[in-house]
Amino acid sequence: MRLFRYRRPSVKTMLGVTKAKKRINRAVGITAVKKPFRAPGNMKRRVLRRAGYNSEPMKFIRFMGRMFK
Repeated sequence: MRLFRYRRPSVKTMLGVTKAKKRINRAVGITAVKKPFRAPGNMKRRVLRRAGYNSEPMKFIRFMGRMFK
């Protein structure tokens, strides 16, 4: 259990609206219909991860690039 969160949970999350919507979407089968449309974003994320885009040295290099832009 964490002692603090980075952000406060939204009212919808605290009331359980988000969880209910996800449960309904899963039951109806909407997620299965949307699955092919998520493939390009998933592929891009996988390629960047394998290339080391989110590694600590790359994060630092991108940070320095923003500082001296």
